[in-house]
Amino acid sequence: MKKVALVIALIGLVAGFFWFDLDRFLTLETIKHSQNQLDAWRTGAPVLAGGLFFLAYVGVTALSLPGAAIMTLVAGALFGLWWGTLIVSFASSLGATLAFLAARYVFRDAVWQRFGDRLKPIDDGMQRDGAFYLFTLRLVPLFPFFLINLLMGLTSIRTFTFYWVSQVGMLAGTLVYVNAGTQLARIDRLGDIVSPPLLLSFALLGVFPLLARKVLAAVRKNRVYRQFRKPRRFDRNLVVIGAGAAGLVSAYIAAAVKARVTLVEAGKMGGDCLNFGCVPSKSLIRSAKLVQQIRDSERYGLDSMAPAVNFGKIMERVLGVIKKVEPHDSVERYTGLGVEVIKGYARITDPWTVEIAGNDGSTRRLTTRSIVIATGARPFVPPLPGLAEAGYLTSDTLWEELAKREDVPERLVVLGGGPIGVELAQSFARLGSAVTQVEMSERILAREDEDVSRFVMQRLEQEGVRILTEHKAVRINSADGRKRLILDHHGEEEEIEVDDIICAVGRAARLEGFGLEELGIPTSRTVETNEYLETIYPNIYAAGDVAGPYQFTHTAAHQAWYAVVNALFGTFKRFKVDYSVVPWTTFADPEVARVGLNEQEARQRGIAHEVTRYDLDDLDRAIADSADHGFIKVLTVPGKDRILGVTIVGEHGGELLAEFVLAMKHGLGLNKILGTIHTYPTFAEANKYTAGAWKRAHVPEKLLVLVERYHAWRRA
Repeated sequence: MKKVALVIALIGLVAGFFWFDLDRFLTLETIKHSQNQLDAWRTGAPVLAGGLFFLAYVGVTALSLPGAAIMTLVAGALFGLWWGTLIVSFASSLGATLAFLAARYVFRDAVWQRFGDRLKPIDDGMQRDGAFYLFTLRLVPLFPFFLINLLMGLTSIRTFTFYWVSQVGMLAGTLVYVNAGTQLARIDRLGDIVSPPLLLSFALLGVFPLLARKVLAAVRKNRVYRQFRKPRRFDRNLVVIGAGAAGLVSAYIAAAVKARVTLVEAGKMGGDCLNFGCVPSKSLIRSAKLVQQIRDSERYGLDSMAPAVNFGKIMERVLGVIKKVEPHDSVERYTGLGVEVIKGYARITDPWTVEIAGNDGSTRRLTTRSIVIATGARPFVPPLPGLAEAGYLTSDTLWEELAKREDVPERLVVLGGGPIGVELAQSFARLGSAVTQVEMSERILAREDEDVSRFVMQRLEQEGVRILTEHKAVRINSADGRKRLILDHHGEEEEIEVDDIICAVGRAARLEGFGLEELGIPTSRTVETNEYLETIYPNIYAAGDVAGPYQFTHTAAHQAWYAVVNALFGTFKRFKVDYSVVPWTTFADPEVARVGLNEQEARQRGIAHEVTRYDLDDLDRAIADSADHGFIKVLTVPGKDRILGVTIVGEHGGELLAEFVLAMKHGLGLNKILGTIHTYPTFAEANKYTAGAWKRAHVPEKLLVLVERYHAWRRA
């Protein structure tokens, strides 16, 4: 109501200004005709005249009324150059700030709710460089004064910053107009004041701050090199540290464009994904899913069966899958592609030099134009008292450790309710373990919508997983060969006896031992980079888990392209890494696949959205496969088919997501998906039916009434 009242008041003031024809007093002819009377008024009461003029100027600019330029001329004519400039400078800045605050208070929330996803990149730029952009706009008279005030109110630029930049930025233009006003009798039109050469001068002056900022940035970047001596020649164009997803793709691209590249890896080629993460976990998930399907054989018209789980063979299969994929990431393959692969530990000793301690005991020093840090991440192990003494497993260690056993862990605790924890908890429960999953927050998969978390949680509990949310692991007591995990639940302790513990509470970037601290490269949870993936040294880049913000194999490969192209060709053209459409999947059963916004993120960010939901129990193929559970949920711009985000919970969710990822990447809406032929009967039809559900919710009712009348007329 306060906003409505303010809007009504502002509209009333503006309407009154034009209703009473007050704009006739703010024309050049009127001012020139009344100049003698105004001079007499100012001479008789200079302080009162100055004060009233100041308030009038503030009112005109605050209400975005026409006439500010004329009033600036009047200031020069009445008060002279210096007093006129002083009055106009402060009055215009104050009025502009009032208009800025009004726009922020009245319109900002509504605009952000509707266009928040589009405005966020602009707003991020304003937070970073807003003062420079505003200063440029204030220097160039071509940009409408009132429009700048209103548009800036929609951004998050600080009020004080807006005020002082406006105060300084408008000073040059104010001086020109006030000075012209001192010779008011000679002015016949405003075009006499601002000539094309003067406008060009202002434009060049406006570009200067941005150019100065670029120069200062270049100076700051080059300053970090001062203490180092740059080699005259380089052994390599690129050295890549780490042979995980980001490192392998970096080396591959560099070799493909004929750069001389060295890839350094101390451990296994393929990194976490091949050896400890994606490949072994999905192999285990597939075996566990088959076990569950056998257990559910009656659903497929078969007699009830009890699966005979041979855990030793399952783990043998998991290791066999790793070995089958290994050649894709092997030293031999990459050597054949033109990459020099060195097995050893790399340390950056200066921005152009990498020292390599080989696994064979050798030492090498390579000079290189650019470096890509792709050292990945490791499982985070919480500082839990008694954990080290009791022993624990992580995603890095469980495969080789459990491969030594013939039987599945009998009593297993999984710490963590994120994607890794959910996948492992469900898989081991299906294979016969008594699994307890412990999560500190109030639900598992906390990044997903509540209905998604609840759906997956119910499935896991149906399959025997005991899920303890809002429980915090406190310590582990080990005695007499028995392990007891002590949990805190709202201040009360609970005890669980356990045989094995899997830590799945997240992953931490590998930052130590590579020379980053010695070079002063900033790190927090990851290596800090800019939008080009550069560190503070423009020739040293980071990609993959070590760079964040995502820890997915596909985003690591995505970042690798930007890092390498910028490293090798950044002299000519640099590319900002694009995170606008990032998909991911939790490979539980049912799968949880997502791209873009979900409902909770949209609400948190104040982005207006519509939700369209299609339940998979209506899909023919899902019914035929006895997989008729789950749903597709699409967020769109209100009233439009433009996709803001998609969440899929169900069979083959990761595969179904690909069509929506493509649509979002290339700006295709739900109408395009609806108009695309999908094979029957397939799970992919669910995407089309989801688009159809959106279309039915946006049927033009008034048009259908007219069409109905048309058909009735045709029958008659």
